[in-house]
Amino acid sequence: MTPTLHTDRLVFAPYRPEDEEVFVALLRDEVVCRWMGQERSPEKEIRSIFRSILTDVYGKNMFDVWAVWSGGAYVGHAEIKKTGNVDGYEAVAALVREHWGKGLGTELVQGLLDYAADTLKVSEVYGMVGAENAACLGLAGKMGSRHIRDVVGDDGTVTKMVVIPVGVRA
Repeated sequence: MTPTLHTDRLVFAPYRPEDEEVFVALLRDEVVCRWMGQERSPEKEIRSIFRSILTDVYGKNMFDVWAVWSGGAYVGHAEIKKTGNVDGYEAVAALVREHWGKGLGTELVQGLLDYAADTLKVSEVYGMVGAENAACLGLAGKMGSRHIRDVVGDDGTVTKMVVIPVGVRA
């Protein structure tokens, strides 16, 4: 069962049915998706993913995924899971664009790393970052990341795969 986590300014809480609209809005933002290193999906597909989080991911305890809140406002999305992309856990983090530049991204990623160390008992976490996302690549660098490889999409966009040790503080 996905636990609720707390940092200084953030609350990581399991999604609830009433969170669907904020989830959809985040993943419909083309700029957010580009910086995450993924293509924007159609709204119908995003809604299907959201329903799958509530029924399959939580219902089958597949992995941890959270709505991230600050002062009662939805500020982003976080998850940590085993994937076929890496030999270990992959962290996924996204912030609503209006909350960029406030240090929340650093706090969100640090919260995921702390959870990975304390709960999952791992020493490193992988991440995928759009190659042009200088802010996130800088954050990953401050946290001691190591570049693993570049992944080139069908459209030619490049996503950087990095691995971050969990014991480092930004």
